[in-house]
Parts: sequence; C-alpha cells; structure tokens
Amino acid sequence: MSLFPFLLLLSIITSCASTVTKEVENTCPTIACGCPGLNGFPGKDGHDGTKGEKGEPGVGLRGLQGPPGKLGPPGPPGIPGSKGAMGPKGDSGENAECDTSMADLEIAALRSELNRIKKWLSFSIGEEVGKKFFLSSGKKMSFDEVKAHCANFQASVATPKNAEENRAIQNVAKDVAFLGITDEKQEGHFVDTTETEQHYTNWNTGEPNNVDSVEHCVVILSNGKWNDIPCSNPFLAVCEFSV
Repeated sequence: MSLFPFLLLLSIITSCASTVTKEVENTCPTIACGCPGLNGFPGKDGHDGTKGEKGEPGVGLRGLQGPPGKLGPPGPPGIPGSKGAMGPKGDSGENAECDTSMADLEIAALRSELNRIKKWLSFSIGEEVGKKFFLSSGKKMSFDEVKAHCANFQASVATPKNAEENRAIQNVAKDVAFLGITDEKQEGHFVDTTETEQHYTNWNTGEPNNVDSVEHCVVILSNGKWNDIPCSNPFLAVCEFSV
C-alpha cells in the first residue's frame, strides 16, 4: 500500500487545525476566573404599554344583595279596572223575634207615672178639660212674650173653644190673662194663633170696642168675660198643652 495518500490527508488536517486555532485566538476573549461581582442598581421603569382588550368575565361566587334603597314617591293612580263579576248570594239572616214584654211593661209604667203627674198638676195648679191641659206660669208679660213662653214648652197660648174650657182657664188664671185670640190682621175678625176663625166667644158688655184703634189682643177677666186690649200691655200667661 502507498503511504502518499495517508500523508497528504494528515498534512491537510494539521493545516486546518492550525488555522482554526489561530482564528479562535483572534476572535474569542480570554475569560479570567474569579468571584462574582455585586448586583447593580435596577434600571428605570419603562413606559406603560398599550391597554389590552377586555378579558372574559371571571368565574366565582356572587356577592350578597345590598339593603333596599329609600321608598320613592308614589306614582300616579292607575286606570280603574273593570267591574268584577257579582258574587254568589249570601245566606239569609235569622230573624229573631223581639221580646216586647219588657218594653210593654216600661211603657205601661211611664203612662201610669204620667197620669199621676197630671192628676197632681190638676189638683194643685192646672186644669184638664178633654184633651187639653191648662197651666199658668204666674208671670205677666206682653202677648208676643206669652206666645214665645208657651212655645218654649211645646205649648200654645190658652184658647177656649167652649164654655167648659173657658171656665178652666178662668180657674187657672184667677186674674186677667191673655187668650190666644187676636184681630191684628183684620179688624173685627178674631182668629187663634193658627189663624183659624174663632167661633166661640164670651165678650163682656160693650166689647170688643177697639179703643184708640190699638186693641187687637184679647184677655179673660176674673169673671170669665173677655175684653180687647193692646197687645203690648202685660198680663198673665196661661198655656195649653195637648194630652
């Protein structure tokens, strides 16, 4: 075998290795071994980057609901709704019979007491004739005052419709007293306080005479006879009550 090719290949490898060693020496720095140095100060912060896109909502537990806010002002009333259907008819109520026995006893007792009072009044100061009861206050006043006085007790001025009532008024008054008879609206036409014509009369001799054209009221004298006098003169008040 010839050695020439082998020697030629060895020469080429050696040449290349020398070349590579020189290039490395020329290009690579020499690294000296020793202890590591201290860290330097941090560098300045850089500028903020651009805002990224909004991420997807996170997944987690929902927080507790907060307390309700203040009550707001009431709103305007709404439109009334349509009328509802009529409900079913209710059951009939029970009609308990009233016990009137106690009421009847009370009414009977009141009537008895009223009759007792009427008898006492008749015996002492009053007179009862038919359905009328006559009482006198014993005070003297004008005719208008007598009317108001009697009306205050739901009564009217004593007005005899017959001789029996006339005697009762005479007995109660025992003095000159007004009767509920006048001719104020029409001279000579005597009517009662309801303006009803007076048919029963018991005039004294020569009466009525309308002296000075001012005698438009009537009084009963102590003897039971009547006389016309001025309405402003004061005389006894005798009132009649319906019984």
